[in-house]
Amino acid sequence: MDHIPTFGARAAWVGAAAAAALLLSACGGSSLPQLGAARPGTLQSCADLAAKAVFSNTTYSSAVLVPAGELAIAGAAAAPEHCLVKGEMNRRTSAVDGKSYAIGFEMRLPTAWNGRYFYQANGGIDGSIVTATGPTGGGAPLGNALTMGFAVISSDAGHQPPAPFFGLDPQARADYGYAAVGALTPMAKNLVKAAYGREPDRSYIGGCSNGGRHALVAAARYGDQYDGFLAGAPGMHLPKSAVAQLWKVKQYAAVASETIASGNDAGLPDVKSAVTAAEWSLLGSRIAARCDALDGVADGMVQDKAACQAAFDIQADVPSCSGARDGSCLTQAQKDTLARVFAGAVTPGGQAIYAPFPWDPGVAGSNYALWHYAMATERDPGAVAFIFNTPPMARADFLATTGLKYALDYDLDAGYQRIFATTPTYAESSWAFMTPPHATDLSTLRERGAKLLVYHGVADGIFSASDSASWYDALNQANGGEAADFARLFLVPGMNHCSGGPSADQFDALTSLVNWVEHGDAPDRILAAARGPGANVVNAEVPAEWGQRTRPLCAWPQVARYNGSGDPQDAASYSCR
Repeated sequence: MDHIPTFGARAAWVGAAAAAALLLSACGGSSLPQLGAARPGTLQSCADLAAKAVFSNTTYSSAVLVPAGELAIAGAAAAPEHCLVKGEMNRRTSAVDGKSYAIGFEMRLPTAWNGRYFYQANGGIDGSIVTATGPTGGGAPLGNALTMGFAVISSDAGHQPPAPFFGLDPQARADYGYAAVGALTPMAKNLVKAAYGREPDRSYIGGCSNGGRHALVAAARYGDQYDGFLAGAPGMHLPKSAVAQLWKVKQYAAVASETIASGNDAGLPDVKSAVTAAEWSLLGSRIAARCDALDGVADGMVQDKAACQAAFDIQADVPSCSGARDGSCLTQAQKDTLARVFAGAVTPGGQAIYAPFPWDPGVAGSNYALWHYAMATERDPGAVAFIFNTPPMARADFLATTGLKYALDYDLDAGYQRIFATTPTYAESSWAFMTPPHATDLSTLRERGAKLLVYHGVADGIFSASDSASWYDALNQANGGEAADFARLFLVPGMNHCSGGPSADQFDALTSLVNWVEHGDAPDRILAAARGPGANVVNAEVPAEWGQRTRPLCAWPQVARYNGSGDPQDAASYSCR
C-alpha cells in the first residue's frame, strides 16, 4: 500500500519500512467509505453554454473556446484546449454602503476532461478573479489542475476593488468568509453538467493562504459538497493573525534605528530598520547551526521542528553586539523583541492574541520580513479596520490616516475584542464568518469518505505553522487518535508563506490528495524538491549546492530523518519517523 507520489518526470520513490508501517496503521483498519475514481469525459458544448446552463441569479457574459497552447502558465506546460466561461452571481446593491456587489467568476472546462471539478480558492482579501488553473501546492508547480484535466473555477469571492472597503457591507463580508463558496459550488456543478452531459464524479477545493482558509472553512461547512480539500498555509484564525500583525508593528517600532524621512509618515519609526535583512540572515544561520543536525544530517535544513524549538535560545545562540550593529550580531533590545515576536502576540492586558511562531532557518527568506514589515503596515491595517473589526471604521477616518499610523495607534485590548463583536447591522462577527465552525468536528467530511490534506511552511511569516499543528493535534484528539484516516498535515521546513525561502518547496499535493480520495492511497510522505539551478523556476534563496535535492514531507507529527547511509541529496535516504 505504498504511496508513490509523482512529480512531473521525476523518478518515483517508495517509503521506507517505518513510513510504510505508519501508513498501514493509519489506513489499514479504517471503516470509512471508499470513494471511487473519476471517469473521463469530453466537452460537448461551449458557445451555447449560457443557454444550456441556466442557473438562478446567474449571468454568463461569455463562453469561448480557447485553443491549446494559448494560455501560458509560468513554469508549467501551456493549458490544453478548453472552454472559458465568465459570469457573475447575485448582483445586488447594498443597503448599507450603497455600492453594487456581485460574485464574479471564470470557469475553464477542458475538452479532454478527467471527470473532476476543482474550486480554486484564492488568497489575500480576494477581490479579483485569478486565472483559473488550479495550483497543486508549493512553489512553481510543474503541473496544475487544468492541465491535468480538471474543470476549474476561480472567483473574486463577492467583491471588487477598491479593497478592503467591502467590509462595510455585511453580505460582502459573509461572501468573503464562506458564502461565495456555498453559492458558486452548485452553479459550477450545473455548468459542468451542461458542458459534459453529467456532473463531476469527484469535486475538490484548494488554495493557499486565505485560499487555504477557504478550503478549511469549506471542510467544516460544505463537507457534503466536496470529496477532497487541499489547504495550504491556512489562515484558519485570520482575524487574530491580522491583529497580531499590528502588534508586531508596535514591537518593531520600539527598536527601530531609523525614522521615515518623507511623506505622510515622516518622523515615524521605520520598522524595517528594527531587524535588517543581514540580521534576519544572521538569525537564520544561527538557528541552522543549532538545529541542523537534529534530524541526523547537517544539510542546511531543519526537519525536526519540535526539537529545534527546545534547543534554540536566541539569547545564547546569537552573538550579542558589543559595538555598532553590522549584521554579525544582535543588540539585547533586538533579542528581547524577537523573543516576544516568536512567542506570539499578547494584549497589554496579557491575553494571548495569536499562536507562537517556530524558529526555523527560513526566517532568512525575504518573504518572512515582508509580512512583518510591509504587509503589516500596508495590508493588515485596512483588513482589520474594515473586515475584521465590528463595527468597521468609517471610510473617511481611515483615509485620513496611514497604515503605519493606524497600527501604532491601534488599541489592542479593545480592538482584539472587536473581532468577536456583533451589532444589529453586522450580525456575524468576523470570527464567525472567517473561521471554520467547530474546527475539530469534520464528521460530515469524514463519514462520506472525503479527505483533507493540509500543508504549511515552517517559516511562514504571517500564519504560524504551530497554529496548524495545534489544530491538527486537537482534531486528532477529538477523533480518538484516528484523524489520519481522513486528514493529514505536512509541514515544509524552511518554506515561507506558501512558497519560497531556503526550502524544498516544489511538490504536488493535489495528486497525493486525488490518490487518497479515489484509490485509498493515504499519503504518509510527499516528495518535495528544491528549486536550485536547472529548476523550471529557480528559487534564488536555495543555495546552489543544494541543486534540485529532494526530501520527503512527512505526515505530522513524524519527521524526515536521515537513514545514516545513501545520498543525502536524495529523498530515498530519509525515513519519516
